[in-house]
Amino acid sequence: MKSSILFHVSFVEPQAHYVEMQMEVQGFDQDFVDLKMPVWTPGSYLIREFAKNVEKVTAQQADGQTLTIYKINKNTWRVEQPGSHFLVNYRVYSFEKSVRTNFVDADHAFLSPAGTFFYIAGQLDHEVHVHINLPTYWAKISTGLAPVEGQAHRYYAPDFDILFDSPFEIGNQDTWTFEAEGIPHEMAMVGTGSYNKEQLSQDISKIVAEETRIWGSNPNDRYVIITHNYQSAHGGLEHLNSTVLASARNAYSNSIGYANYLSLVAHEYFHLWNVKRLRPQGLGPFDYETENYTPLLWIFEGFTAYYDNLITLRCGFRSEQDYLQALVSEFNLVLNRAGHQVQSVGLSSFDTWIKQYRPDENSPNSSISYYNKGAMLACMIDISIIVQSQGSYCLDDVLRAAYNQFYLIENRGINEQEFQALAEEVTQTNLKAIFEAVYTCEELDYNAYFNLVGYQFIDQNAQSQTPSLGIKVTHHDGRTIIKNIDRNSAAWIDGLNVDDEIVAVNGSRLDPQGRELDLAISASLIGDGLTLLVSREGLMRELTVTLRASDKVSYAIERLANASEEQRRLGNRWLSLKEGN
Repeated sequence: MKSSILFHVSFVEPQAHYVEMQMEVQGFDQDFVDLKMPVWTPGSYLIREFAKNVEKVTAQQADGQTLTIYKINKNTWRVEQPGSHFLVNYRVYSFEKSVRTNFVDADHAFLSPAGTFFYIAGQLDHEVHVHINLPTYWAKISTGLAPVEGQAHRYYAPDFDILFDSPFEIGNQDTWTFEAEGIPHEMAMVGTGSYNKEQLSQDISKIVAEETRIWGSNPNDRYVIITHNYQSAHGGLEHLNSTVLASARNAYSNSIGYANYLSLVAHEYFHLWNVKRLRPQGLGPFDYETENYTPLLWIFEGFTAYYDNLITLRCGFRSEQDYLQALVSEFNLVLNRAGHQVQSVGLSSFDTWIKQYRPDENSPNSSISYYNKGAMLACMIDISIIVQSQGSYCLDDVLRAAYNQFYLIENRGINEQEFQALAEEVTQTNLKAIFEAVYTCEELDYNAYFNLVGYQFIDQNAQSQTPSLGIKVTHHDGRTIIKNIDRNSAAWIDGLNVDDEIVAVNGSRLDPQGRELDLAISASLIGDGLTLLVSREGLMRELTVTLRASDKVSYAIERLANASEEQRRLGNRWLSLKEGN
């Protein structure tokens, strides 16, 4: 008997946030079969322990005879003496709103496969079918999986890697299709929104065309964009031939919100090539039971974060000024975190499993994001290539060559050294200083790079001497609570704690919004002391804190007034601007 794995997916109590699963297995006639649930999902580097949502696991033979099934570790169920044809039933509680986790309610179901489907130990490469028992109150299924011809609501994956990379949106979503670069694209909008279908189709088609031009070819036969519209949200997760986005439902009706949505589309679509196919060693083939480490997320997420806004500039969705503001925000986010003096971007990539998705009150002091810092270094690499090649090459050429060599030809993961070597060979440039900066906390002289293309990188706060406590507070139930303290700030040095309630300053009780604290700081000079009455674990104590100068920066990227013709030419090449700008 040929072995087969078929899942039946049902919704008996969607209002209670459950999906009912039945796994039908044939052709594995052995002493026992171990069924596993992944502990993480590709693209989101955190151990999420999806098995915690699994309930009521039972097993039986095809004739109804009950089988023995029990857990042997946190995410593994063992079926004893299953025979050649058996069924496993289980329920998955699904009530976490994100692009990477299951959510089911009376209106729709979003299934993230890694948190939904079991796999048989040692059988990740086995083909699998999925049948959706579509309830009468829902009409549509949106997924990147291939439908099985002639069988309604049945889908096929050649292996579990493809299944785990193919989310499902099931419900009454608003769907339409358009063609871009000869490829059909399905839009699936979940929830109401202020979007314009025709405009979205036109604008996303421009993104698809530009990114296909960068990479040289488009790997898909079909692509699905699932967008969940919320009151307030922004984020996405890439998949092999689809993406799941979260957006504010009214973002489409204002220019900034719409440009940001298009940047999000550009970011996730860019991942079709950068990480889903051109990938680092360590990210594929996947081990779904433990962390999969790589120090290269600064390239695969950081470069993508650099390109998302750049592509919207190239497509005409942003002005030069708007783009430079979006770009410089990456620099300000990193350089205003004391963590940039503690954690390198290479270490940030490697430690994503324990830091990126688990921020705490000290995270700004101890870590940076490989998204932001990677985008900064991508920008420096791009400018360096353009300048050293006198405009003959840019970072686009490196990515296209890497994709061709390491995916289309060799189909393997890469390491940092060979990526750098290829970049330097293709563009005939020296990128040593930038790649060395990946593993140090020393910042590059960014202004030196921007000057070469006719721009300047200036700190608008450089001459400012503003007194500061160095804290962030929240106001809750009329209380002012410290939530973060900056490293080496006045509060850090003089002993304020996170979770301290500031009750009074200089003898004046704070109002519910803490305005007396702001007034006291603004009326003081650097070196002045503030007397703070704080409640710590319900006990009152008085502390004197000596104000220090704020170390916050506010960089801007502006054109050099005296730039040479060559600098302007190279700057136009960098930003894809027409000559004469």
